[in-house]
Amino acid sequence: MVKKCEISGTGVMSGNNVSHANNHTRRRFMPNLQVVSLFSEALNKFFKLKICSKTLRSIEHNGGLDSYLESTASSKLTPEALKIKKSVEKKKGVAEKPVAKAKKATPARIAKVAAKKAAK
Repeated sequence: MVKKCEISGTGVMSGNNVSHANNHTRRRFMPNLQVVSLFSEALNKFFKLKICSKTLRSIEHNGGLDSYLESTASSKLTPEALKIKKSVEKKKGVAEKPVAKAKKATPARIAKVAAKKAAK
């Protein structure tokens, strides 16, 4: 059984126990893994994943699995999380058609300068 987060890839770290007498013995720092079911609103589906508590807090902070995957860089995700991210993007791409962008309004101070130059 791999002790690794299925979204962020956080795994086991190693280090030392240091006693009062400064004796060093090797130890392992385990990630706080939890098995949770996360709901994807775009796919309308639950994903049962083994993730660390820090990742779970980040997901809740970002407003759900879909928005977390959208806001996180692909280089920071595991291959399994990338598959979910691609399917969410594909589903949202079909649902959200691109809207024509309106021209940006020029600030008033720039418009005044342009009007003065045109008057001369």
